[in-house]
Amino acid sequence: MVEKKALLIIDVQNGLFTIEDFPIYQEDVLIKNVQNLLKRARKAKVPIFYIQHNDSKGKRLESGTENWKIHPEIAPGNEDIIIQKYNSDSFLNTSLKEELNKHGITHLVITGLTTPMCIDTTVRSAFSRGYGVTLIQDAHSTIDSEVLQASQIISHHNDILQWFSDLKKAEEFEF
Repeated sequence: MVEKKALLIIDVQNGLFTIEDFPIYQEDVLIKNVQNLLKRARKAKVPIFYIQHNDSKGKRLESGTENWKIHPEIAPGNEDIIIQKYNSDSFLNTSLKEELNKHGITHLVITGLTTPMCIDTTVRSAFSRGYGVTLIQDAHSTIDSEVLQASQIISHHNDILQWFSDLKKAEEFEF
């Protein structure tokens, strides 16, 4: 069976780039790598899925607010699919699986925010659902926690998630 890939861009939303005193680790590298993947995916006519987190009223990613919007430097095109989610798992109570099935997708290329939450959960969930998964190891990020620096969190998750995905650097990955 031929693999049909899709690019998933998870929660790269304005509000995650404006947390005072908690900057996204290497946010410029993250944006540049996602931009490069977007360009190559579009050239290869690979479907692109944006996963957009929705918080309730008064929270950081409150639906419909400026914080909720997808980062303008990687804005979706008209042909891209935007999936609304309400928890860490991009599949749980969303239309993602239905949309992937509609497009015949068998392999997910995962990027976005944040590494220990939505990236980790979605990689494992996709694997458990039988999808092939590639985690772009330099196109997901997070902030420092109280016990670990963001770089340590990312390295740890890349190490663990290799059991559920292929790890590739953005510049090495080919659609």
